[in-house]
Order: sequence, then structure tokens, then C-alpha cells
Amino acid sequence: MSAIPLRRDAPVSESPDAALLAQLTALFATTAADHDRSGAFPRANFELLQARGLIGLVAPQAFGGGGATLAAARRVIAAVARGEPATALILTMTYLQHHAIARSDSRWPAALRERVARDAVAHGALINSLRVEPALGSPARGGLPATIARRDGEGWRLSGHKLYTTGIEGLRWLAVWGRTDEAAPRVGTFLVPRDAPGIRVIASWDHLGLRASGSHEVVFDEVAIPLAHAVDLRAPADWAPDAGSQTDIDAHAVQQAWMVVLLGSLYDAVAQAARDWLIEFLNQRAPSGLGAPLASLPRIQETVGEIEALLRVNRVLLDHAAGAVDGGHAPAAADSGLLKYTVANNAIRAVELALQSSGNHGLTRQNPLERHYRDVLCGRIHTPQNDAVLVAAGRRALQELVA
Repeated sequence: MSAIPLRRDAPVSESPDAALLAQLTALFATTAADHDRSGAFPRANFELLQARGLIGLVAPQAFGGGGATLAAARRVIAAVARGEPATALILTMTYLQHHAIARSDSRWPAALRERVARDAVAHGALINSLRVEPALGSPARGGLPATIARRDGEGWRLSGHKLYTTGIEGLRWLAVWGRTDEAAPRVGTFLVPRDAPGIRVIASWDHLGLRASGSHEVVFDEVAIPLAHAVDLRAPADWAPDAGSQTDIDAHAVQQAWMVVLLGSLYDAVAQAARDWLIEFLNQRAPSGLGAPLASLPRIQETVGEIEALLRVNRVLLDHAAGAVDGGHAPAAADSGLLKYTVANNAIRAVELALQSSGNHGLTRQNPLERHYRDVLCGRIHTPQNDAVLVAAGRRALQELVA
């Protein structure tokens, strides 16, 4: 990875240079197939991101970070994902955590907010939220976590089992969703250092796409953490999206918009990479029976035009949503859900059309298109899932009609 110097003194910037981002895309793409085959954590990618001041991009400026807008974070995630999307997924999770703790309404203790942010800026420390469990599934569907924290003197002892811990091989901090063992349990986040004794990783991730994300299982066995590392404990009912004050509801809408825009940018970028490969293939492939490149055929031009329309819609929607959030007008959670549904399905459809136009060439492992297809399918899995999005949108529309 010597094409871009590994300068350790690169400052964190709020607005990354477009030329640098283009270089990162090209460079990450050169090793993306290797990471896909091996499933190895893309450590060199994160070393480069840190060297260019991009891991602390969203961390608060007060702690040395970039304090970046959603639009700026979107540009970085899209550039990284266009080259290697598993790297972008891990980086997205860190950006989301940095944004959450940087908000003025954050319930994180000030000392922990500063520690996590400065660790990212100075050392490239990654953080992710660990929420999904074998029995619970996604907390978005409701239910209490089985991960339990019990008081032990001046601290906590945490035990539990988490699934899909994206980036665990490179994380420094784990924001673990759990409950207390109190008679009336409280639910919230427990901040756990990755190197704390009692943490065991089960290397079970063997997925269709985003294989280098290392989303393995993690078991916590009486892991000791300080009392102050219980970041935000509330009664279970207080975690409902429509519970609490209007400030809490607005904060949930903003955080969901950040998640949807960044993840949408990731999967849209995968579709853009597929489109780029297809354009080159269609211009170079000239069957002897045709005597001209496939790009000269009207039916091929029509299909490529459909891909362009799908990606154009995505770009407009994502840019508009990012601009609205940065302007203080975050969409409602239900509207963010529809954005996620539309962008993910447009990206998937665009890659399907690329496969349709390339035939067997697109499905062979020596070409990247089949990898792009496997990666882009993962866009459907993230919360909120399609059924929840459509039920919420349908219910809202039906209620508005009779109101």
C-alpha cells in the first residue's frame, strides 16, 4: 500500500480531499478480492485510514477529531466501500458510535466520551455496538437482552453471548447492550475494553458477502469493568423509539438517519463499483458474430440506462437526507426506513442488471461482479428490515387517510 504515503502526522480533517478519497478507492480495490477469499481482517486498510486522519473524522473537535458532518462522513464511506466494502462497514460502525457520543444530548459520562474519541484520533481505535444475541435476535424487535451485568464491589461483572460483532478482530472498544441483575432490571450500554480478561471470540463468520468484516461471535465470562462504564441505563420501556421526551425522540431520529445514510452510501457504492466494471466490460467485449462491442447494442444501452436511473435516484436521496440532517432537519424514523429500503433495493437491482448484461463473465470468480453481488445483498439485512419498514409506512399512510 505504498501508493499513498503512510504519514503519521496527517491531521484529522472535517472535509477529506476528493483526490485522496479516489486514491483510497483504487488502492483498496486492489486487495478486495484477497480479503474476500481469505476473510482476513483488512488491517492494512485501517492503518492507512488512520495515517490519513480518517478514523477520527466524526469524533468531536474538542477532543481532536474532525467533528465532520454527515455529508462528509458519507463521502468517506462511499469512497472506501467502492474499493473494499467490509472496511467501510467497520468504519461506519465507528463513525456511528462517535456521532452518538458527540451529540449534545449524549448520556455518556464526559470522561468516557473523551477517552474513546481521543483514542480514535491518536491511535485509530475502533468501536462498535454489540447488540444481537442468539435468543434475542435484533433488539429492534423488542425483548430483554440475556447479557447480564451484576454489581461487584465498585464495578460490574458482565456475562453474555453476542452475535455479528462486526470488526471484532480490530476493535478497541465494545459498546455492549445488556441488562442489570437488579430486581427491576435496567437496560443499556456497558463500555468494555477489547483486551479485558474474560472475552472469548468464536470465529464463526462465514458469510455470503462482506466476508472480511469479521462479524464473529463473542462470549463474555464475568468480564470486570468499572462502575462508570455503565454508559446509559434505563428502564426497558424507556428505550422504545417513541418513549421519553421530544429530545429523546429527535435524537433517535437523527441517529437512525446517520445509520441509514452511511449504510445506504456503502451499498450504493458497491453498486457503483459493479456499474464501473460493467461499463468497461461492455466496451471491451466484442463477440465475433457482432463485430462490434456489446456497448453498441440498443438493448444493452437500455439496460445500462436503467442502472443509471437507479443509481441517480440513490444519489439524490442520500445527498438530500445528508443535507437535511446537517441542516438540523433529520427525517422521521419512518422516512429513514423508507430511504434504507429504496436505496438498498435499487443497489441490488442495479447489480442484478449488470449480471444480466454480462452473462457468464459476470458470474466467474476471476471478475469482481459476482463479489459485488454477494456484498450488495447484505444491504437487506441491516435494521430496519424490509418488513418493519413497509408495515410502519403502510400503517402511517392508512392512519393519515382516515385522520
